[in-house]
Amino acid sequence: MKLISWNVNGLRACVGKGFFEFLEREQPDMMCLQETKLQPEQAPEVEGYYDYWNSADKKGYSGTAIFSKTEPLAVTYDIGIDVHDHEGRVITAEYPEFYLVTVYVPNSQDGLKRLDYRMTWEDDFRAYLQALDQKKPVIVCGDMNVAHKEIDLKNPKTNRKNAGFTDEERAKMTELLDAGFVDTFRHFYPEVEGVYSWWSYRFKAREKNAGWRIDYFLVSERFIDRVKDARILTDVFGSDHCPVVIELA
Repeated sequence: MKLISWNVNGLRACVGKGFFEFLEREQPDMMCLQETKLQPEQAPEVEGYYDYWNSADKKGYSGTAIFSKTEPLAVTYDIGIDVHDHEGRVITAEYPEFYLVTVYVPNSQDGLKRLDYRMTWEDDFRAYLQALDQKKPVIVCGDMNVAHKEIDLKNPKTNRKNAGFTDEERAKMTELLDAGFVDTFRHFYPEVEGVYSWWSYRFKAREKNAGWRIDYFLVSERFIDRVKDARILTDVFGSDHCPVVIELA
């Protein structure tokens, strides 16, 4: 079983850059998207998949989606806390053996204007995942807007106090992993350097591979034996992020 997650940074733009050709080629069993930036009535038809969309109240902002070849047992939107539930950031699909959660974690923004809110989000989202995990294993994927370790970005020293690499954000990712989740890519490739999932559109960052690994698949610890491999498809274009993949046994 193949699962793919991709921050498409505007699905309509990504469609014009080969999104559906990628979907046809890869044929994932489940595909999770972040930053779709569309309202439900703007969503394209996705042949061969059940599709689920969560849009922000603010048009052209945020948004998530799940495409699934198998119809889930149930699908829920957001995390049930009003302050977090207006930006289309979470969809949860329940399957017989696991929950699949796609998430677009809030960015702390320039000047860390939203860092305090981000800290509240992190605690509430972790509690949400832990509650699911008490029922059955969880797979959570998406743009988590944090490079966890220095190995996860090209220039750690100069980015130490920037959004996505603050001590506070990194500590929250550590807390999440310590709460019973595994970073699948680092599980298989603990020492691999220079593999990233996001590059700024500025300064020819992708050409220079000056990137960040901020897109993840995490799974419940008791589920890690079901994961055969985790990959980052750095050769796929269409967004400032590239897709990330896991294969399940």
